[in-house]
Amino acid sequence: MAFGRWLPSGRSFARLTRGGALSTLERVVMLVVIGGVIAVDVAGIVFSYGPGLFQSLLSIATTIVFALYLWSPWVATASLGIVFALSFIAGTESESIFAAAVAVGLVMRLGRTALIFSYIGAFLVATAIVAYGDSDVPVNVGAYLIIAAAAGAVGFALRIALDKGRRLEQELAEQAEHEREAVLAERRWIAGELHDSIAHHLTIVALHVQMLDDAERSRGAQEAIRIAAKRAMTDLRFVIDLADDGPRSSAVHSGDLAAAIDEARGEIEAAGHRVRSEGDPYDERIHRAGEIILARIMRESATNILKHAGPGEVSIRLDVDDESLTLGIHSPLPETARRDLPSSRTGVNRMAERVLGASGQFSAGAVDGQWRVSASLPIN
Repeated sequence: MAFGRWLPSGRSFARLTRGGALSTLERVVMLVVIGGVIAVDVAGIVFSYGPGLFQSLLSIATTIVFALYLWSPWVATASLGIVFALSFIAGTESESIFAAAVAVGLVMRLGRTALIFSYIGAFLVATAIVAYGDSDVPVNVGAYLIIAAAAGAVGFALRIALDKGRRLEQELAEQAEHEREAVLAERRWIAGELHDSIAHHLTIVALHVQMLDDAERSRGAQEAIRIAAKRAMTDLRFVIDLADDGPRSSAVHSGDLAAAIDEARGEIEAAGHRVRSEGDPYDERIHRAGEIILARIMRESATNILKHAGPGEVSIRLDVDDESLTLGIHSPLPETARRDLPSSRTGVNRMAERVLGASGQFSAGAVDGQWRVSASLPIN
């Protein structure tokens, strides 16, 4: 069982069989070694202390073949076969079979499955030819097989290590991307919560500030501003507490639909509108998720009514049956749009996201001189 930890998994093995490119460090090491061997061979030719010219050129060609593995394992392997055939003319079969044994490591490191098996078969055939050929120099075939096995083991180990390294880099990159998306999602969530909670109360404050100069309505406006500011602070603490990584406080928003409707009704009536409310927000068929979503929609709709509604009656209707619960809010449109409280449509988009995210249906728009909001959620 312990040995199994070192073996690649099915998916990893599939990647391993496709081969791969050398890393930068591997390329540098190979080029340094190849350059050093070629320099020695060239020096032997120049100073005439090595084998004959043909043998030296063939040795240089063999070394250059190793450099071809940096480009194409198939081309390099084919070139190595040509060099091996020429070695019989030069009488350097032993040197060529040694080079072929070392090249097993590169084939195991870079080659695809087809190349690996093809090369192993060709290497065994070449070794048999050298062993049973007419060479005057005895060849220790077993030594070359051991060298080939050792080189292949090193090449395969490097292949597994590089695959693990690449897989780890990919996992780290994916993890970093997930963390970035999580941070962005949390920022969007905080921004949405602040909009839903704070914008409502600031709208109330802005509306009642305009009434402070009216002696008859000043006291009521001051009380409304005080209540709105207190609620804004409570909501702000709630959002900060949820966004904090520390322990959560025991105070959480209940998402009480009845309370949201009562609060919206009082605020809208205080702004001078008549409110007609129908439906039972305490109906037992209203599930918790639906209650929270509709409470948010009621609150956001109240904000929009306070900011944009014209004179007239506001209608709030809650319909509940065994299949769905629907909240409809109708408010009169103004004759001219208000410029002191512009709209960014963020609230409408937020309402739509909440309802559609719960597999519901949402609509908001102007119909027959009224702004109509309808949110329908299924009852599971």
